[in-house]
Amino acid sequence: MAQFRPVRQVLRAYPTIEGAGVRLHRAFGYGELPHFDPFLMLDDFRAGNNPADYIAGFPWHPHRGIETVTYMLEGRVEHGDSMGNAGNINGGDVQWMTAGSGIIHQEMPKPTGGRMGGFQLWVNLPRSHKMMPPRYQEVANDRVPVTTPLPGVTVKVICGEIAGVSGAVREIVTDPAYLDITIDRGSGFDIPVNRGYTVAAYIIGGGGSFGPGKGNESRDRDMILFGDGDLIRATAGDSTFRFLLLSGRPVREPVAWGGPIVMNTQEELKQAFREYRDGTFIRKSRINGNQKDT
Repeated sequence: MAQFRPVRQVLRAYPTIEGAGVRLHRAFGYGELPHFDPFLMLDDFRAGNNPADYIAGFPWHPHRGIETVTYMLEGRVEHGDSMGNAGNINGGDVQWMTAGSGIIHQEMPKPTGGRMGGFQLWVNLPRSHKMMPPRYQEVANDRVPVTTPLPGVTVKVICGEIAGVSGAVREIVTDPAYLDITIDRGSGFDIPVNRGYTVAAYIIGGGGSFGPGKGNESRDRDMILFGDGDLIRATAGDSTFRFLLLSGRPVREPVAWGGPIVMNTQEELKQAFREYRDGTFIRKSRINGNQKDT
């Protein structure tokens, strides 16, 4: 018999400053280890009308041992890396970057029509894949599948599968799902999830509740962590309810986290920063499936 997941914890995203002075809200991060395993961090950089809050961006920095997932709602992010790749992540686009053995890049937010906003999720890699060749999966907005599993429910399928629709991003090690779900006022939706996986929801619009019974209403910038089970029941309140649903297979390994690099041991962390200082950090690149030596 299918079991509904209970709400285990509710966190409130808190303001912080990252990069060269970007003001954002952090839904969870280092302080919440290992509760969101395999997810390490979720940053919400939906901004107001003041470009000074984000225009300094995230200048050149390294990553190793993780995946970074940028999902834009509006505006764009100009990105470039140490291997000569460059481009824009525009409103509705997704960039799933597997840093693996190492990449150095920069991300510079820019407004469109005075607006800019999106999210960056960090996903841990298991020991067996920490040093895999880096790669990007870049998916334009019009290539991200959208499905309506029930009247009043719309799901943008970034990764994973729902109602027989597979996401645009494939072959990710921790078997994650990343769904942008909108539920019309007064409607509800039972979302199937994998038992034993970590499941969480981040509210990005309106309000609603989770659970088979009458629960407390969640609101914009609430981070919900669920207990185990097979289903998530989401019900919209007096307005349209929109949230990001995250699900993934836990890695369950030691975490040594130093800024933009996440390994299993402190020695591996020290080696990564030593290589970064020595100029030997970059090894191989695989961009959208095309591998090359560097």
